[in-house]
Amino acid sequence: MKIVRRIGELDLEGAIGLVPTMGALHAGHVSLFETARAENDVVVASLFVNPAQFDEQADLARYPRDEERDAEIAAAAGVDVLFAPAAEEIYPPGFATWVDPGPTGAEGDARPGHFRGVATVCLKLFNAIRPTRAYFGQKDAQQAIVVRRMVRNLDVGVDVRVLPTVRDEDGLALSSRNVLLSPSERERALGLPRALGRAIGADDPVAAARAALNGLDPDYVELLDLDGATVLAAAVRVGSIRLIDNVIVKGALP
Repeated sequence: MKIVRRIGELDLEGAIGLVPTMGALHAGHVSLFETARAENDVVVASLFVNPAQFDEQADLARYPRDEERDAEIAAAAGVDVLFAPAAEEIYPPGFATWVDPGPTGAEGDARPGHFRGVATVCLKLFNAIRPTRAYFGQKDAQQAIVVRRMVRNLDVGVDVRVLPTVRDEDGLALSSRNVLLSPSERERALGLPRALGRAIGADDPVAAARAALNGLDPDYVELLDLDGATVLAAAVRVGSIRLIDNVIVKGALP
């Protein structure tokens, strides 16, 4: 696997599969790498903790970082190129052009500016790498909605693929932030996937999920449309850690 740090050093040919990541890789990322490996000639993983999508500087500072470990995981999963730029490579001095993502639902309301940072960095990556396909996880459903809309609205020639959420055996959705949970906090966090699961098939999924959260205070519980699939999404804080999750309550991932 080749590690590239500058846009000008990217020299890619054939069908390219891109998996954008911020590192702290886990089995959910590996599932994206493996699907990209099966569907493309070249697999690129980006490794970039994007400062523009953090609304809290404390959250940015404590985000897990271990490039050596991430590189080992990516290489073992069949990644050909790890694009790991410095912040100045993505946002050089004088950078002042941002993508306005439009309506972003409750997650966007809870994190002002977050999806502007997501949309901008994804467009930068798409322009630099020119992927045929880009891969995202269902756990970040609102992110997938924003990126797919941007691709359609700005005529970006990328097929945005959304793959099912990968979970631990106890049902908690894999997240880079899970490592920050204490054992007791992790046990409390299980209330989120359990509440969402119990809401599947309910007449009012939002009310059913809220009623089943067992003391967890949600930032929001809302229904989203992911290109025809109805997704029940929620965000909660467990201690100082904010977790998101969702389940499909109608339809299927397109």
